[in-house]
Order: sequence, then structure tokens, then C-alpha cells
Amino acid sequence: MRMRPTLSWTPPEDLPPGTADPVPVTDALSTGGVLVLSGAGISTESGIPDYRGEGGSLSRHTPMTYQDFTGSAQARRRYWARSHLGWRTFGRARPNAGHRAVAAFGRHDLLSGVITQNVDGLHQAAGSEDVVELHGSLARVVCLACGAFSPRGELARRLEEANPGFDPVAAGINPDGDADLTDAQVGDFRVVSCTSCGGILKPDVVFFGEAVPPRRVEHCRELVRESASLLVLGSSLTVMSGLRFVRQAAEAGKPVLIVNLEPTRGDRHAVTRVALPLGAALTTVAERLGIAVDGQAAVRR
Repeated sequence: MRMRPTLSWTPPEDLPPGTADPVPVTDALSTGGVLVLSGAGISTESGIPDYRGEGGSLSRHTPMTYQDFTGSAQARRRYWARSHLGWRTFGRARPNAGHRAVAAFGRHDLLSGVITQNVDGLHQAAGSEDVVELHGSLARVVCLACGAFSPRGELARRLEEANPGFDPVAAGINPDGDADLTDAQVGDFRVVSCTSCGGILKPDVVFFGEAVPPRRVEHCRELVRESASLLVLGSSLTVMSGLRFVRQAAEAGKPVLIVNLEPTRGDRHAVTRVALPLGAALTTVAERLGIAVDGQAAVRR
């Protein structure tokens, strides 16, 4: 029997409550050495919904798993049809105040690094450098047979040519760039293969049920070891890929601070959870630190 990945988490009633006071976050940043770990919640103000918050996509959508993608040609057809349509919207998303604040903190040498669980590239678009993309990037495509990488824009062009007139109306867009389409809307969508070897193409992202590459995990663990504190932004920490770094920091005696509207699986390890919208909270923190947050550093992806 195939195991499904953990997609949901029910907060216990005895979790410590959140606060509306961002002072602990301001204090941590003022001393520097802060490692940021961001999740889908930081991109909601850019028009990309998260998985588990209010109106999150898991209420209507089960993400593609690695096992389904590799084991079924029909699953790949459905995925690429939905992802091809979603890429048009996803690629137009722009960084919001939260992304710009993180970039500003980095420019002022307050951060030791940025790890993101997101695949949208918005941290880099806002000007953050050396971002570790824990779950990969939708902007790249990899061949499962020969390992060749190619730009997502190139694949989008090939899929356009293979599916002229494909333009259904999606019910919504998901954090993984997957648009909500019915099987009837997917129809006989044509999937293209690797131009080098004819192998199966996959976005260079970690699907649910797929392991994060060990070297990437170890790099992130090293960033935790080198940091003074860990700041979690917009993640429920439901899956272990992000939660393990929170546990590592807490076990090492490093302060863990969380900014997330809803309770998270890491709250027990945190010194505080600030229950405020990310853009407003981080802009307030930046103002208190005397740091300007603007869109001038943002670059088009």
C-alpha cells in the first residue's frame, strides 16, 4: 500500500498563544546573525495562496506526489497541463513587502542566510542573495533519465507549440504553480520529452513524497549551526523538511522566532510566535530598525 505524505496537522489546544508584539523579532535582527526560514505564507500577499492557512489550497487540492508523477503517464499529462497553465500566472507574481523586507535585512548584514521552502523565486526577485531553495525552483526543469537541466521558459514555449489554443479557465492557482483544472479541461494535452535523450521531464522541485537532496539538507543544517537565531516566516512547519531545522536550532539553544498568523508545529520550540500579517509585521520591524523597505531592489525574474 502506497503511503501518502503528511499534508495536514491539527494544533493541540495547549499550544502557547501568539502575540501581536514584534519586538522580539526586532531585537533578534538588531543583533544580527539571523537565519530566515520562509514558507508559502510569505508569498500570499503576492497572490500565491498557501497550503494550510485560511482558504489554503489543501482544502480543495492534493499536491502531486513523486510516486504518482513517475508511475503514471496520465498523472504526468494532468500535472503538466495544470502546471503549464499555472506558470503563466505564477511567473507574473511580484515580490511583496515581506520579501522586500527580508532583502533589506540582508543588505544591512543582519542575516546569516535565507532558506525558503517556496519554489516561486520571489526572494531572489526582491533582491535576496544566496537563497537556499529547499524544495527547488519551478524556473528549472530536469530530465529524469539523463539529468539535463533546462529553463522553464523553454519548456513553456515547447508546450505552447505542442498544444495550440490550450487556454482553459482555472478555478485557482496553488503554491506549487499547479492550476486547478478538471480532467475534461486537461483533455488530450500533449506532454513533451527531453530534447537530449527523450526522457521524462520534471520540474526541478521536490514533490510531496520525495526526499530533499541530502547535501542540501546538510548545507541548511550548517547554516543553522552558524546562525545566532532562527526566524520562521509564513510556515506552518507541518512537514519535517522545515521543522527539523527548528528542532535543531532549539536543541542548540538558539532562539527560534516565528511570524505566522496561525499556530505552527514549531510553536513549542519558539520563544515567540507573532500572529500578524507578514508584510505589515516585517515592515514595522524594518521601520524600528531604521531600514527602508521599498521596491527599487526588486528585479524581474
